Order: sequence, then structure tokens, then C-alpha cells
Amino acid sequence: MLKILPVLSLLLSSIICSAQSNPAPVEITKAFLNHGESKRDTVMESDTSKENKEPRYYYVSAYANVFVNSKGGVAKRFAPAFEFGRTYGIFDIGLATGQFNSARSDTARYLEFRPTINVFSKGRFSEALCLGAGYVLNAKQGLVTEICNSINFNISENLAIAVTQGYCFFDGTNDSRSAQYMGFSLTYNLLKPHSVNKARKKAAIVSDK
Repeated sequence: MLKILPVLSLLLSSIICSAQSNPAPVEITKAFLNHGESKRDTVMESDTSKENKEPRYYYVSAYANVFVNSKGGVAKRFAPAFEFGRTYGIFDIGLATGQFNSARSDTARYLEFRPTINVFSKGRFSEALCLGAGYVLNAKQGLVTEICNSINFNISENLAIAVTQGYCFFDGTNDSRSAQYMGFSLTYNLLKPHSVNKARKKAAIVSDK
């Protein structure tokens, strides 16, 4: 028994020296253990904020609004619009374009700057407030300002729907008026797959605890 101990000691020393001189098995073991972590959202985009954990990304929204205190049929009331912007955490900055009615004789096309802030959020639901200002092309009441709020539901990290309600104020040289609308919106967030920003968006709408 005493003669076997030196042999075992020498054998263990040889194995240790071989592992240190040839780390390939160790690296293979680490790669195998880390294989399950390779699918995590770790892609860093150029616009990712390292200091602030808020998600930052671009988005596209489509609006289908209807004025509720205006005279006329559907063509006079229906006000479709599109918005393209960028999200900074709970704050959005967008540029919208559309028309305040879809009648062929009076399209009332406009451009509008629309900053929006999320004033409340819980899980997939949130409430947002928007204050916008823009210009109606070729209109006597060319200046338009808007205040609206929306209740949003995040279907996924990329897709959200909302119910909107708001007021538009039209001002001209000789007269002015106001109008109220209600409608729906669909938003698509331009998030890259397996990105840090997408992981942050997921963490903001879904609690893993």
C-alpha cells in the first residue's frame, strides 16, 4: 500500500501538468457549459445606452381617428395618420403626417411634431400623454396644436395597440376652432432580434419574478 501512494501522486502530478500545458479540454468544457447562454439577448447596438438602462429604438405608428363632434359623414370625420419616431425609455419623439378628413374635395393634409411621455405603466399596460404642434397645408386655419392621451397594450416587445382620445385646435388669421376625436393606433417597434434594447423592452413590460 505504501508503495502505491508515490505512484498515485506521480500520476496526479502528470495529469495536472498536462491540463495546464494543454488547456483545450478546459476550453471545450467551458464552451459546452456556456452553450445554453449563447441565445441570450446580448447584441449591443450603436444606439444602446450603457449608462442608462432605458431602451432606445425607432418605431412606426398608424392611426385611425374619427372626429366625434363634427358634422358630415364618414369621409368628413375619418382622420388617418402615420407617425415615425424614436423612443427614449418613457419618452417618445415623433413626426406625424396625415389628413384631418378623407373627403376628396378637402384632404386637409398636415405635418405635426409629437412628443409623448408615458405617465403610468403596469406590466403590458401604460397610459401616455401627447402634446403636438404642426401645420395644415393650404388651409386658412393653418396652425394646429393637439393634446391627447392613450391607453396602450403591448402585445409583444415589437407590437402595441392603443385607444386614443384627444383635442385638436386650429388657428388662422381671422378665425379658429377646436375638434375632439377618438380612435385606435397600431405601433411597431423596430427592435433587432437578440438585442440589449429588446431585452430591456421585455423587462419593462413583463416581470420575470
